[in-house]
Amino acid sequence: MEVRSKIWLAVDGEPVFGSGREALLKAIDQLGSINKAAREINLSYRKALTYIQTMEKRLGTRLVVRKAGGLNGGGAALTKKAREFLIKYELLEKGINEMLDKKFLEVFGNGNSR
Repeated sequence: MEVRSKIWLAVDGEPVFGSGREALLKAIDQLGSINKAAREINLSYRKALTYIQTMEKRLGTRLVVRKAGGLNGGGAALTKKAREFLIKYELLEKGINEMLDKKFLEVFGNGNSR
């Protein structure tokens, strides 16, 4: 038996960031393209773009720099703020999971009762 949690951040009660949007930003960083990143995590391009625009609006900062397509194709890259935000989110997630694991052990002990 194990404990699991899902963490998301909200601004004024509206979701702004969680594991799905984290995956999107990481895929953009890795692949250099919103379109490729969206395909990689099984999102439509439109949905991915909406997520990015919503995050940027609610956080009040630019997360993705977009370059329009053309002869050499377009692209996208994370801003420094986006990379810093990802690091902070990962630290938060790790810390919360450590607290949950500790509390789980306090309550249920080390045994695997089924």
